[in-house]
Amino acid sequence: MVEGEGVWLTDSEGRKYIDANASIWTNIHGHNHGVINDAIRDQLDKVAHTSYLGFANPRASELAQRLVGFFPDDDLQRVFFSDNGSTAVECAVKMAVQYRMQTGDAERTHLIAFDQGYHGDTMGAASLGGVGEFFDRFRKFGYPVSHVRDMADLLSLDSSEINKTAAVIIEPLVQGVNQMHVWPKNMLLQLRQWCDRHGVHLILDEVMTGFGRTGTMFACQQENVTPDFLCLAKGLTGGYLPLAATLVREEIYQAFRGGAERAFYYGHSYTANQLGCAAALASLDVFEQENTLSRLPEKIKCLDELLTKMSYYHPQIYGVRQCGMVAGVELRDANGNTFPTTDRVGEAVSLVAREYGVLSRPIRDTLVIMPPLSISQEEIQVMCDGISRAITCYFD
Repeated sequence: MVEGEGVWLTDSEGRKYIDANASIWTNIHGHNHGVINDAIRDQLDKVAHTSYLGFANPRASELAQRLVGFFPDDDLQRVFFSDNGSTAVECAVKMAVQYRMQTGDAERTHLIAFDQGYHGDTMGAASLGGVGEFFDRFRKFGYPVSHVRDMADLLSLDSSEINKTAAVIIEPLVQGVNQMHVWPKNMLLQLRQWCDRHGVHLILDEVMTGFGRTGTMFACQQENVTPDFLCLAKGLTGGYLPLAATLVREEIYQAFRGGAERAFYYGHSYTANQLGCAAALASLDVFEQENTLSRLPEKIKCLDELLTKMSYYHPQIYGVRQCGMVAGVELRDANGNTFPTTDRVGEAVSLVAREYGVLSRPIRDTLVIMPPLSISQEEIQVMCDGISRAITCYFD
């Protein structure tokens, strides 16, 4: 890929594609966006990066203020910056465990995560993951974690397990790597209530779902849930530069004050770098200037209607799972049986889709559809037509 404009990418041979997975779920406002470009250039003329370890910079302070402004004043009011989704999760988990050590609950060192979830590839985050192919060989090196399938499993845990648990982590509303598995309505609210009853912290991994993907700025806002830790990355900078943030409640932050022995020792060389923060601030400006969120309902409806129509015409579409502008189209044979994994059908169909101007990446045999939010309804039509034609071409 050598050029981009809006939702379109151009490769080195001059071929153009709709970026149907937003450059691995990062791009929000389209490529080569003037506002974000200008913000990065302006910051570059001042300074590109200075250490955030023991120092501060204006862009990071402004960004932290903007982020906490999405939540009530007595909720998430502190921000810890890092550089990617895995580290945002690592920060949250390490804080959750260290918090217990410093508040008289040192025996609470275990975590609960959901089966088939994905929270990153660094060792701590990997131990939370529920996809065996990715994590089983490394499981013994990470955190002590119990995996549950759903709320019924969680409710069945006995008190001995709960009493040693520091936190629960979940991808709210929809699991990404689990072939776009959509959680039942109100499940997140029930989880928040369960955590409150048992004194367990709630960590929300919104690395994929944040910044408008599900139809609201953050997925948790759809069920009026505020977590104890909120992990953000991917779309934070509009898809331009690596940057992550872990938002925490004030009382959690306060437990780390009082001397070096209570400090949270975690930091990266490029933590809160000025170019990334400038891009993130510009992306938040674009949300306001272009009324990004208020324009989503019509796009979401358009995508839903086109995917429903597509599934009607293709017997190989076993199911469509959609949450806002996030969708997965699962392929199986006409009898509903999964294809042999060695056939790599999802990969093959995605490769054919390139011939029809659509660029995406499957999860097993589920075609992922997650374009930049700036995509127009006409471009949604082009994208869905390309995917439909690729399915026809492959199976006919």
